[in-house]
Amino acid sequence: MFRKKSLVGSLLVAGALLSLAACGGSKKEDTTTKEVKLPDIADRYTPDKDTPAWQLDKKEETTKLTWYVNADWWNTEYGKDMVTKKIKDDLNVDIKFITGDDTKLNTYFAGGDMPDIVTVFDSNSQVARKADSWALPLQDLAEKYDPYFNTVAREETLNWYKLGDGKSYGYPDYSNVQSDFDSGDIYSRDAFIIRKDVYEAIGKPDFSTPEGFVEGMKKIKAQFPDLIPFGFNDFASDGSSNGSMDSVVQDMLGVPYTKDGKYYDRNLDEDYLEWVKAFRQVHQDGNVSDDTFTDDGDKFKEKLQTGKYATVMIGSFVNQGIPLQTFKASNPDAEYMAIDGIQSTVGNEPTLTQAGISGWMINYISQKCEDPAKAIQVFTYLLSDEGEMLTNFGIEGDTYTLEADGTVKWTDEARKIQQDDPEKWQLEYRMGEFIQFGHDRFKAMNPDSYVDAVKQMQEWGDGKLTSQFLTENIGPDAGTQEARAQSAIQTNWSTTLVGMLRAKDEATLEGLLEDYKAFQKDNKIDDVNKVRNEKIKENEAKLK
Repeated sequence: MFRKKSLVGSLLVAGALLSLAACGGSKKEDTTTKEVKLPDIADRYTPDKDTPAWQLDKKEETTKLTWYVNADWWNTEYGKDMVTKKIKDDLNVDIKFITGDDTKLNTYFAGGDMPDIVTVFDSNSQVARKADSWALPLQDLAEKYDPYFNTVAREETLNWYKLGDGKSYGYPDYSNVQSDFDSGDIYSRDAFIIRKDVYEAIGKPDFSTPEGFVEGMKKIKAQFPDLIPFGFNDFASDGSSNGSMDSVVQDMLGVPYTKDGKYYDRNLDEDYLEWVKAFRQVHQDGNVSDDTFTDDGDKFKEKLQTGKYATVMIGSFVNQGIPLQTFKASNPDAEYMAIDGIQSTVGNEPTLTQAGISGWMINYISQKCEDPAKAIQVFTYLLSDEGEMLTNFGIEGDTYTLEADGTVKWTDEARKIQQDDPEKWQLEYRMGEFIQFGHDRFKAMNPDSYVDAVKQMQEWGDGKLTSQFLTENIGPDAGTQEARAQSAIQTNWSTTLVGMLRAKDEATLEGLLEDYKAFQKDNKIDDVNKVRNEKIKENEAKLK
């Protein structure tokens, strides 16, 4: 059982409890307010805006915090590896990690027995949108316990997560603001790649037009019959993701996200559909394997690792770094490289994307937190340069050195372990894994944060990265009729896209497309888009 120690001090927050079945919301919201009291820490330290509170706190007893992460894959070990042992020693805090899924999260809300810290992954969910009913506002915690938090937290990110009361309750990792996109410190993640040996053997043809793409695949098949000419990321079995064949291609083509300030249906963009027709032709020519539509993530990695694909429309190539590096190490003259393939037929420049201002993992301090002062200290520590350097690079002198030009270099011993003993690197060092408050701008300080196999792909993406803040989290609220309609339309689109890519002829493709448009209309797409447009306006206001 989690602790239910009563809190002392004072703070007013909304007291709404919500039913979170499937992250929806069926019970009526209780809009009454309740007083949530914060404990006094006068006997421990006096907060100072110029000094992190964890350096001031004189509490001798080790604080025990329970931290729930809504993901079964999260590593729950704490205090054994280099990174979390240092966190434990510096903050005098012992963290018990618990993992689960939405069902487990809903159980906590239903019982009212919440962990101290909660991490979720959907900033558009009811959990996030109703955080004022169960979490504590970060601005108030900072003011009372740790004003240094405001030094390390991004104002733009806090503003983005403000709720109706003007306060922010969650803070994410990998929240890129506009200055990050402008800095060059974050990299694009998607590319059209080809095996170097294949590219040279077929005379480096032009893959940038639909016609050239189709012909290039024929050349590959003729000279490399044992390879799959064209591959792409795996499609999700539940229809939630279409691999790299819709949004990733659309970004490559520079298909707009909005037009005249309103939501734009990129799936129906004529430029994109011209390329879908080209991909259909490549499949008809026998240059896309039917297995590619049913392969899971492991199969995709396996084919990358063995170089089975001649070319790939690859999304998130950093996440495929290990298989790409494995192939490169065994076949240095055949490594995968990014080229200018799949370009707009109407002259648009690529608008590649990265994690936006919403980030990924969103972290909250619950109203049931036994020691909210220590919890906000954890947030401040992990957001600070000190915490970021630790979680990304370890301990200075032991695992890295800071060079005169501001870059980071692994020590010889650390580099050897990273390259030769990845299991030890993960279990004993845990570098780059403790990411609840991580950010790519720190990874960029060390070129060796990334495997060699993706560096050319990152360089290829220079100047092509764009932010798309206006269209983040614009889906209808979970549990609404519009949300159900959007889900049905998305599932139908996944089936339609696969059908179009595998269609026997262009007439069949056009028929499937018309069926999809009719399905959208039957499911009230205009109502869904009305919600999207309202949320685009809300996002616009947040960014001012």
